[in-house]
Amino acid sequence: MRILFADTAHPSLKESLENAGHICFYDENLNRELALQIMHEYDGVVIRSRFKFDVEMLNAASNLKFIARVGAGMENIDVKYAQSKGIACLNAPEGNRNAVAEQALGMLLNMMNNIQRANEEVRQGSWIREGNRGYELDGKTVGIIGLGNTGNAFAKKLRGFDVQILAYDPFVSNSDNEKVELVDMNELFEYCDVVSLHIPLSDSTRNLVNAEWLSKFKKPIWILNTSRGKCLNTSDLLDAIDAGKVLGAGLDVLEFETLSFEHMVAAPMVIQRLMANLNVLLTPHIAGWTYESNRKMAEVLFSKIQNQVS
Repeated sequence: MRILFADTAHPSLKESLENAGHICFYDENLNRELALQIMHEYDGVVIRSRFKFDVEMLNAASNLKFIARVGAGMENIDVKYAQSKGIACLNAPEGNRNAVAEQALGMLLNMMNNIQRANEEVRQGSWIREGNRGYELDGKTVGIIGLGNTGNAFAKKLRGFDVQILAYDPFVSNSDNEKVELVDMNELFEYCDVVSLHIPLSDSTRNLVNAEWLSKFKKPIWILNTSRGKCLNTSDLLDAIDAGKVLGAGLDVLEFETLSFEHMVAAPMVIQRLMANLNVLLTPHIAGWTYESNRKMAEVLFSKIQNQVS
């Protein structure tokens, strides 16, 4: 098979595919216009987020048998239309779920104990103890929204803490983790101290975290988002922090990211508020971006591609 690497991946994926007899191509200067012209030449394509595989691109890919996404999210692929054309859509959430879970836990402990803020203060010559008194995770109720690969991995990381774990996922009927109790959203509103998002971006999850949603929690919460930025309304979150409804937010993703996740688009007023808020911990979409996950995603995709073409 002729396979186009439309974006970067761990070198082992290309090496494994070539060892299996496939012919692989990569052009670091590939843009959408050129991709539309050459996509018909390939049987498979490996992507991250550089291109949107919409109807136009999929129609141009007349011989395509699979799209392999190095990562979990599939929002840059019109999956329904691709499948209608007999194109398999593959991803690798099994490869980065542990990395995402570790980042979520790290961000939560950082926020609850003011680690980032205290570090900066000490470096500036301030030794503030009372103002940085933290909270313990033990005894808290943690709500997980989305009990797929990363949600389950985060629940696994929490097993070492004396916490109650509640999970909401309308597509899951039971949990393999005995510490996880599946509940409806109203129970999250009633009991949670912490909420962590582990959901894909879809019509039902877009702007899920908004002013109305945040107002329903009975207690002030810490919130984590390591899924997709557009699942959370930043302005509404900042208003909730100002009102004391949210104690802190750990955001690895922002609603202002470009499609490729490499940059932020302009939204100056909200971003200025976000950057000035010391109760928000920010990272640049790196939760699944470890050395280990890079290799593991390549291994997962190679296995799925081989199963698809065999």
